[in-house]
Amino acid sequence: MTPAEARRIVADGARLVDIRSPDEFARARVPGAENRPADALAPLGCKEPVVFMCRSGMRTSANAQKLAGCCDEGYLLVGGLDAWRKAGLPVEEDKSQPLEIMRQVQIVAGSLILVGVLLGFTVSPLAFGLCAFVGAGLTFAGVSGWCGMAHLLAVMPWNRRSAAA
Repeated sequence: MTPAEARRIVADGARLVDIRSPDEFARARVPGAENRPADALAPLGCKEPVVFMCRSGMRTSANAQKLAGCCDEGYLLVGGLDAWRKAGLPVEEDKSQPLEIMRQVQIVAGSLILVGVLLGFTVSPLAFGLCAFVGAGLTFAGVSGWCGMAHLLAVMPWNRRSAAA
């Protein structure tokens, strides 16, 4: 469903459910949307239609089967929050919230790999080991579903405020 269609049925009483993580939702959200992360989503027990959304539409599409079992009448917002914003519809943003944990992981991992490559070419080939270590950690995170760097970043002081809010 398009953002305009979603806005219309939400105005008529449908629920808007955002399946992104709480840290993503804290930073930017559609006013009135409920945050119900996909990994913890259970049947909603409602009779009204439900519009499910994420940031780009990829998570809702990937979880379509699971979402279909959560309500009697469900729809996916095509393009997610990005399309909602692009359509000029209202978005509440709190830029004081920390960046999403996975974006922080991408920034730190990418920076460590760049530093390892630069040091490997300019200081010592042993520095390439840093790239291998980060690559192994990312591979492990992808295979196991557990990311040590994400857990470490989550307890950093700049991220504690979001958890308490």
